[in-house]
This record gives sequence, C-alpha cells and structure tokens, in this order.
Amino acid sequence: MAYKHGIYTGEVPTSLVPMTQTDSGLIVAFGTAPVHLASDPAEVNTPVLCYSYAEAVAAFGYSDEWDKYTLCEVMKSQFALFNMAPVVFVNVLDKESHKTDVKQEECSLTDKVGTIKQPALLAGVKVYAATDGEALVEDTDYTVAHDDEGNLVVTALADGSIASADKVYVSYTKLTPETVTAADIIGGIDNVNNKAEGLELIDEIYPRFGLVPGIIIAPKWSQNVNVSAVMKAKEHNICGHFNAISICDVPTDTVKSYTAASEWKNTNIGSDKDCVLCWPLLKQGDEVFHLSTQLASVMNYTDSQHDDIPYYSPSNKSLQANGACLKDGTEIYLNNAQAAYLNGQGIVTALNFIGGWKTWGNRTVAYPSNTDVKDNFIPIRRMNNWIGNTLITTFWSKIDDPMNKRLIESIVDSANIWLNGLTAKGALLGGRVEFREDENTTTGLMDGIIYFHVYITPPSPAREINFVQEYDPDYISTLFS
Repeated sequence: MAYKHGIYTGEVPTSLVPMTQTDSGLIVAFGTAPVHLASDPAEVNTPVLCYSYAEAVAAFGYSDEWDKYTLCEVMKSQFALFNMAPVVFVNVLDKESHKTDVKQEECSLTDKVGTIKQPALLAGVKVYAATDGEALVEDTDYTVAHDDEGNLVVTALADGSIASADKVYVSYTKLTPETVTAADIIGGIDNVNNKAEGLELIDEIYPRFGLVPGIIIAPKWSQNVNVSAVMKAKEHNICGHFNAISICDVPTDTVKSYTAASEWKNTNIGSDKDCVLCWPLLKQGDEVFHLSTQLASVMNYTDSQHDDIPYYSPSNKSLQANGACLKDGTEIYLNNAQAAYLNGQGIVTALNFIGGWKTWGNRTVAYPSNTDVKDNFIPIRRMNNWIGNTLITTFWSKIDDPMNKRLIESIVDSANIWLNGLTAKGALLGGRVEFREDENTTTGLMDGIIYFHVYITPPSPAREINFVQEYDPDYISTLFS
C-alpha cells in the first residue's frame, strides 16, 4: 500500500438489503395460436412476454375459434376483459408439422375476388389459371391476403392475366390445429436440437425475462389428465428454486353435474397443494371461456388492487360473464348449497347470487384430504409461494459471501423489516425470521450451509360469517319511556 498522510473516506455495503419486487401472479399460458395471421410470428415453443393485446396479436395472430386456438381465449380475458398485463404465451402449434398441403383447389372469383375458407399460410401460395398451366405471378396477376375471419383471399389484378377469369386454382399450405395433441402441450426435450418444448419451457421463463412464473394455465388442455399431471409437476422447483400454482379445468363434455365433478377430481387429480381445479365453463354473450382462464385474470386483478400481494382470496370476486355452462351449451345454475359442496371438495366454481356472477371457492385440490391451512387455502398457498420466491430473488446476491455475523444479521434484519411491513399492511398477521442455533449444526456451518427459520401467518379468508340473533324482552320497557 502506498504511503498516506491525511484524512480519507471509504464505504461499506448497506447492512439492510432492499427486497426485490416479485410478480405474484405472472401467468404463463400454454396452448395453440393462429400463427398464420401473425404479422411478426413468434417461433413455435418459444415463450413470448406480452404487455398488450397488440403485442400478442402481432406475435400469435387472433381468431375467435378458441377451441382450435386456445391462446386467443387468454388474450381476450387478460387484455380485453380484465386489462391485466403482462402474460407469457407459449404456442405449440408448429406450422412446419401441424399442416397439410393442398394442390390446385378450385376458387371461384366474384368481382375479381375469391375466398378459400381455410387457415392458409400466405408463404408458398401459388395461383394457376388452369390446372395444367404455369403458376401466375404474385403482385402482377394477383394478390393474396387474409380477411377478418382468417380466410385466404385471392384478388385478381385489373391489369393481370386473370382479370376476366371467373375461377382460378390455388395451391397452399394450411394449418391443422386439430392435429395438435396433449403430447405437444406436455412437450419435453427435442433430442435433435436439445431444445425444451411445451410445459418443459416453464424453466426458461425466469432466465429469459427475469420474472418469476406465478400461475400456469393451459385452457382446454388442462382437462386432459396427462397434461394436468405435468402441470402439477412443473409448479414446484421451477429453475430448481421457485414455486407457482396451476389452474386446471374439469372436462364439461363428460362431467355434466356438480357431483360428477367431485368424483372426477378424486379419480383424476388427487391432492396437490399448488393446484386449483375449476368447473364448469363461463359464458359472456356468445363467447365461452374456461373458468381457469378467467380465474387467473381475477387473481391478477385482485392482486393489483392490493399492491400485487396475493393475500386476498380470488373467491367472491366478479367474473366477466353472464352465465355458466357445459361444453354442449347446457346452462348451469348452482345454488349456494351445491356451490358449497364443490368448494368442500376442493373445486372452484361460479355462482350467481348477490352482485352477479362471481368466483366461488377458496380451496386448492389438497382439500379435504390435506387439512394443513398452508396447503389448502388458495391465498395462503400463494402467499407462501410469493414470500419464498421473494426471499430467493432478494438474497441470491448473498450466495458465496463470507459466512460471518454481518451476513447473518443483514439477512435477518432485512427480512424482518420487510415482514413487519407486510404485517402493517394486513397482508400478514405476523412474521419473523430467526437464525436458530438448534437448526444450524457445526458441521453444516463448516460446510457453508445456513438455515433461517421463517415464521409467517397470512390471514385466512373469512369463508363463513355467522350472526346470532336473539329476541331481547328487555326492550319491551321502551314502550313506557
């Protein structure tokens, strides 16, 4: 060190660590999209973070045929009905494999315009004046585009060779969303490219976007028992550290009563602390939503009203719906006792009682077989996940720092100040972090392993409020006042 003579200053790191802000309800939606309509199409099996309807439509296209293109249902719910963002979309419909080639389909022209009602890819369209002729020249003889319904439109140009033709023959490639299977949603690792596909991509969300997944959905597909099983597996240990919840649906084409929904759950879903199960579907005018889709949006909206802290239950919150139904359109009107029965079986439903159609149910599918309050109440489960995820992202920078009293005090003090703030908000009834000698062995500390004990009590939802009424004869005396 150089010789010094005088006064000098220096700095040390602040002993308190500001807590990171972790999104409690980032939705990651898996499904299919009309990529033939996208202006800037995203690659298949590539997560895309979208903050607006326009972003989502540019990357994936939009179609009202939600049974074929399930991600469009999520776009409508999140951006149009609930105005919530962001969302991560993962499309598994591959235009290279879920397709078929059509050769020289006859197309009638009326006023120089012909329409082919198929989900055709614009790339590779060829138009012929005759089946045995040469392909015409695009932008010289004709143009191709999609109309508002997603159909292929062929327009003969006024100065082209087919200006007076009454029909042409069109070769094109069309998407076949009906060939997408549950296996595509489940995904795995592509052995050729060593690339993750389908639900396996959940581990790429944080490395890509720096955001922790909070809610996993796959409308239509989650009612498949194989898909829901993988969704339940992927909720836990995301990137080796984080936890999320999944929201699944009971199939309404085969499960047509509330009692049958309970039977289906017990047979096919079982008990899982981070899974929420829904029955039936929702109607909004002519549109039919999976309840899982709108429940995820309700969670986002409810969190947004409370500083993005998930301590409020999503139950008894307004849906964007004017009815409930089965897949065949049969309307469902549950009374309070029937809805309560579903809730008691660990199923969330929709109830039209006071204030219009609302979500109804606080329990994860862990209930009733698992009576641990941290596992079976949705808001308490989500609070546990959120607090755990926040502790990870906040103190990750401390990994590999010298394990001394300064490190331990910094973590304990910072976490306790944060938990005290959550208690002051009402998000916790109380919380604290302790570094306990009985939980930290000498050999463990020598090996660089530290345990902090986190005590938290999120408030339970007030699921039952009772008023006891009594006739009081003492008030008779008021007649003589």
